This record gives sequence, structure tokens and C-alpha cells, in this order.
Amino acid sequence: MNLLECLVGLALCLVLLNPLLKTSADLAAIQIQYEKTQALIADGDRALELVGRAIRMAGYRNISSSAAGSKKANAKQSILIEKQSGYRGSDFLRTHHGLSGQTDLDCIGNAITSDRTKHQLAYQGFLVERQAGVPKGVKVNGGSLICQSLDRQGRIQNTTLMNGVNVFRIEEMGSSHAVGGAAQKRYRVQLQMTDGRSLHVDLERTFSTRNLL
Repeated sequence: MNLLECLVGLALCLVLLNPLLKTSADLAAIQIQYEKTQALIADGDRALELVGRAIRMAGYRNISSSAAGSKKANAKQSILIEKQSGYRGSDFLRTHHGLSGQTDLDCIGNAITSDRTKHQLAYQGFLVERQAGVPKGVKVNGGSLICQSLDRQGRIQNTTLMNGVNVFRIEEMGSSHAVGGAAQKRYRVQLQMTDGRSLHVDLERTFSTRNLL
């Protein structure tokens, strides 16, 4: 076999293998995008569940507490929404609730004790801010979803739950359903997750309050 035959054989191999190599590269890219999408969905679902738990707890008062009595908290004091006050017009959710007498947890899994309350009410807030430590002008992978709670001195502390959040929105829905004879509010919570490039995942859940008048 001379040099010309070797070159012809190599060229034929390249022609035959090129479609297979291209297909393998495309499949690898699709797999990477799928894994990124699933990771964003998992993070978004976890965040929505934490927000939903805060909404469900909003307005709770322990009837065994002498200070709380049997009255439930006023809805306006228990859930507050600031529209378009955060990163890229994201909303800001604030909730207050009393302690249940069991193990109450904040959004990062730490126990909420009586010294982490103000006027015997626990506080949780959710907002999106620009990622900390990123210089201006540098493209970022979305914003950071921040959870607020009270420390042992009753001061608000911020904890970053995750990055890659483009938009966080919450809307009070016009209709409500009855629970135990009391009309409860419903809220639609929307998250848009991003990888900072071409991938955007929109998630939406609806949650109902349980403890408001």
C-alpha cells in the first residue's frame, strides 16, 4: 500500500465517521442541556415549596399561647407583597406567623425559636437581588434568591438560597376557597430560572393560606 492509497483510505474513513461524530456531539450537547434543565427545575421546585410553606404558615397563632389568644393574625400584617422592588422587577414577599409549639424551621432548615421572633411573631421574606461580588458590567447567571429571617437579636438576616433566578413574581388571585368556613387567599408564584445563556425554565405553583381571616 503506497502513500496515495493510505490518504484515500483515510479520506474515506473521515467521510464515513464524520456523521457519526457529529451525531455523538449533538447527543452529548442535548444530554448536557437536559441535565442543566433538570437541575434548574429541581432548584426551582425546592424554592417554590419553601415559599409555599411560608404562605401556608402566614397568620398562624398558637391558641395555647396566652399572648396570642384564639384570634388569627390580620391578613394585611401576615402577608405583604412589594411589587417590582427587586432584581429585574421581581417581587418581594414578607410573611409573619406565630410559633406552633413544635419544631418550626426557617427556609434553610434552622429552628425558629422564641428569641428569633419579634412581638412573638416569626418572619420570613423572599426576594431576588443581583449576585453579590459580581462586578458591574459582567454578565451574571441570573440573580440570587434571598431568604430573610430574624436572628437571635431580632434583626433581619439574609441567606442566599440559590443563584440563576431571572424573575420572581407573586400574584394574589381573585378567587378564594373556603377552609373550615373561612375564606382563604390564593397566591400564584412564578419563577424563571436561567443558566445565564440560552436556557430559561418557567415554573409556576399556586398556594393557599390556611390561617388568615
